[in-house]
Parts: sequence; C-alpha cells; structure tokens
Amino acid sequence: MLSCCRHETELPPRAALLTCDDGFLNNLTEMVPVLQDEGLRCLFFVTGASVDEQRAMLWHEELLLLFLRAPAGSFKILSDTTEISGVLGEREQRNAQWWSAVKRLSQVDTENRDRFLRAAHSYFGLEESLEFFLASYPEAQRHFCLLNRPELQQLAASGMTIGAHTLNHPILSQTPPELAWTEIVESRSRLESILGRPVWAFAYPFGDAGSVTPRDIAMAKQAGFEAAFLNIGGGLGVDLPFHAIPRVHVNAGMRLAEFEAHISGFYESLRRGTRRAPSINLPVLDVAHT
Repeated sequence: MLSCCRHETELPPRAALLTCDDGFLNNLTEMVPVLQDEGLRCLFFVTGASVDEQRAMLWHEELLLLFLRAPAGSFKILSDTTEISGVLGEREQRNAQWWSAVKRLSQVDTENRDRFLRAAHSYFGLEESLEFFLASYPEAQRHFCLLNRPELQQLAASGMTIGAHTLNHPILSQTPPELAWTEIVESRSRLESILGRPVWAFAYPFGDAGSVTPRDIAMAKQAGFEAAFLNIGGGLGVDLPFHAIPRVHVNAGMRLAEFEAHISGFYESLRRGTRRAPSINLPVLDVAHT
C-alpha cells in the first residue's frame, strides 16, 4: 500500500487492506494472536495516549459510560468556560446527548476537556467510569483501555504497522484550526519518537462525512502523511484519493451478507446508480473494537 501511495508499484488484483482504529489493549491481547495464526498483518491507528506509560481510555468513551450510568432527568454542567446541559432519559436520548457533548468538547483543548469530565463525575456523584467497570468487570481493561507505551512497542514488534490517529481523538471538523493541526502533527511526531520508525499513515477520528472537512484532509497532506483514511465508502470499485481513502467500517453488528455487499462494491454501485465493473481493486477494512 505504501509503495502504491508513492506511485512505485500497482496493487495486485482484488487486494485488501486490513486496518483497526483507536489502539485498544485487546488489539494486542486478542487480535494479534488471530492475525498471526492466519498469517495476516494489520495497520493499527493509535492515539497519542499510547505513548504514555500509564493506563488510559478515550475521553469520549468515558463520557458515554458516564451518561449511561447517570440518573435520569435534566442536568447542567459548568466547568470553566464550558457549559453543557440537556436531559437524560432512554438509551437513544442519552446517546444523542452524548454525541452533542462530544461535538462541544471537541472545540476545547485537552486540559479544559479533562476538567469538564471531572466536573461531570462530581455533578452526578459517580466515580470514574474506568474504576467502576474494572471493579465489576475485570475484562473491561482489555475492552476500554488503550495500549500503553510498552504494549504499543510490543504491537509494532509483532510485525504490525502503526499509524497515527490524532493525540486525543476529537471530531476534527469541530476543532479550531490551531488545535486540529496540533492533533494531527504531534500525534505523528510522538509515535515516531517512541517507535523509532516513520509513521506514514493517518486515520481521521470517527471518519464520517460530518467529522472530516477539506481543511482536515489538507492538513493531513501538509503534515507529511502519505495516506489518510476515512471510515466510509470503501469496497471494490471506489476511487482512492490518498488523503481521503474510503474504508468499509466493520463492527460487531455487521452480518456476513452486509459485509460481502460492502466489499464487493454492491452498495457503492447502488449509490452511483450503476453496475459498471470496478476500476480499483482495494477494499480497505476498518475493524471496530466493539
């Protein structure tokens, strides 16, 4: 894939690229053994949190787990200059309120976001989500926690490729330009300093049409990445703009027939309103951690 991005070689017919976002601990403990048994490799996109020694989790997942445990009713949380209010009810409403809060918190820097999360836990009178789940569900460490530095190095040593996924996983389309640039550029430099090798690929957080703007795509290119990946539109027959490469997003709820329809390019042909033969042979798969 890297040689293709550099216009050195062409991809073989019906090639597929396997990718995985976020850098959860179960990438190492559960995915790598399966990949090795099958003789496969994967491009893992990790955040800046994985260059640290301590255990961490994604801030937006911590917020979701908090909103799911919080008591029903209206709320109003104020931390410094960040204020978020709403109503928590059924699961669908909580998810909608969470996504609205993720958009708002993507507009502020890491320190302000962390202060808001502490204020939110205090407001609802709930302990931190990771502490709660580790106490009741020990396997939560593999499912919710990110790789730390030694584990990231172990993942790279297993023959897998590491790509950047920003420092803190904000919605880039909601992030001010200077913060977006820092998220993109610093994620690469920090990973390269730990891994001792070039990091040539980048994946946009969330990666849907509403989360990525032309500005963000231009920044990924300007930052020196040779490829950058979306989370939508993948499969056989799609174009491959190297800084907006489409992917098929695979999650636990996807059935085999739906997977096949994505990979074959059937969905893409319906979107285009045509059944013409595919012109590019690269379905890129993004395996969700859930």
